[in-house]
Amino acid sequence: MAWKTLDDMDLGGKIVLTRVDINVPMENGRVTDATRIERIKPTIDDIIAKGGIPVMLAHFGRPKGEYVAELSLSHIMPAVTQTLGRDVTFIEKPTREALDALPAGSVVLVENTRFTAMETDNDPRMAQFLASLGDIFCNDAFSAAHRAHASTTGVAKLLPSCAGRLMQAELSALEAALARPERPVVAVVGGAKVSTKLELLGNLVRKVDYLVIGGGMANTFLAAQGIDVGKSLCEHDLADTARDILKKAGEAGCEIILPTDVVIAWEFAANTKHETVNVDACPADAMIFDAGPASVARINTVISEAKTLIMNGPLGVFELEPFGTGTFAMLAQIAAQTEAGKLISVAGGGDTVAAVNAAGAADKFTYISTAGGAFLEWMEGKVLPGVEALG
Repeated sequence: MAWKTLDDMDLGGKIVLTRVDINVPMENGRVTDATRIERIKPTIDDIIAKGGIPVMLAHFGRPKGEYVAELSLSHIMPAVTQTLGRDVTFIEKPTREALDALPAGSVVLVENTRFTAMETDNDPRMAQFLASLGDIFCNDAFSAAHRAHASTTGVAKLLPSCAGRLMQAELSALEAALARPERPVVAVVGGAKVSTKLELLGNLVRKVDYLVIGGGMANTFLAAQGIDVGKSLCEHDLADTARDILKKAGEAGCEIILPTDVVIAWEFAANTKHETVNVDACPADAMIFDAGPASVARINTVISEAKTLIMNGPLGVFELEPFGTGTFAMLAQIAAQTEAGKLISVAGGGDTVAAVNAAGAADKFTYISTAGGAFLEWMEGKVLPGVEALG
C-alpha cells in the first residue's frame, strides 16, 4: 500500500494533528518507561523543522468514554516535556482559535481522546471536530492502527494525511519482513497458547520457509503428534487444529520446527531442579519449560542460513532462571547474523520485547516493534484501518 510521509507534505505554517501513542506505564505518579515517548520525538522534531505546529492526539488507559481524573494525560506531561526536550502546551478543550494563536515552534498535547465514547465509536462528529482543528493529519501511532477510531481513521479521511516517522519505520520494517522479504524467511512464534495465534500461524505457513514454534504452543503441537508432554501447559482440545496447521505447512512448503529435546522441571520456580531430556521422554509429573540444546542448535542453523526473520514470542519461560537459556542462545544468533549484515530481523510483542531486552539484544535487531496488537494483526495478514486510511 502506498502512503505519504512527512517528506511529501508542505508543513510550513500548518497545524499538524499528530496521532501518537504515549500510553506509557506509570507507578506512584511517575512514568516508569518512556520508550513510547522517545519514539515519537523524530516526528515532532521534523514537523517543527518543516515549519509546522504539532498538535498531539493520544489516548491513555481505558476510560471507556468518560472523564477519569487519574487517566488524564496531564499526569505524563513532565515526562513528555523532558523526553521531547521542548516546552509542551497541554490543552483540555482545544479550539482552532487557540491553536492559531500559538507561536511558531510550539508543541501541543490534547487531553485523552478516549474521554468521549465518540472516539472509539469513530463518530463522524468527532472526526469532523478534530479535522476542524488542523490542516494536515499525521498518524505516528502504528500501535493504534488496528483500531478504527475517530483519531486514527475518521480524521484521516477528512484531511491531507501522512505517516509519521515511527509509523513509516514500522510499515517499512514489516513490509521488508513479510510483504517483500529476502528468502529464506524464518518466523519464530512462541507464547502460551495456540488459540491466541491461530490466524497468525495460518498466515505465516503461506509466507515463510521455516516456522519455529516454541513456548507452550509447541507443547500443543507435540501432543497432537502423540507425544506425552506430562503436566506441561498444553491445549489438548486443539490437537486437530495443530495437525491441520502442520498439513497446510507441508502443502505450502513451509518447514515447521518443533523441539526435539526439552528442559523439564517439576515446579514453576526459578533455579528449581531441572533436566534436559528427549522430547518423547518427559515424565508424566513434569513440565516443559524450555527448548533443549539440540533444538536450539537446529534453530540456529536455520537462522544462520536465513535472510529475513520475524519473531513473536520466546522459546520458553525466559523470566525464570535457567529457562531462558534457549531463548537467549537463539537471540544471540539472531543478533550476530543481523550485525554481520546477513539478516533482516524484526521482533514485536510484549513478551518478545521483554526477552530481547533481557538478552541485551535490543540494539542489534533491524527493528523492534512496540505495537503489540497491531503488530500481531499485521502478521496475521489483516488490513489495519489506521494504515488503510492513509492510502
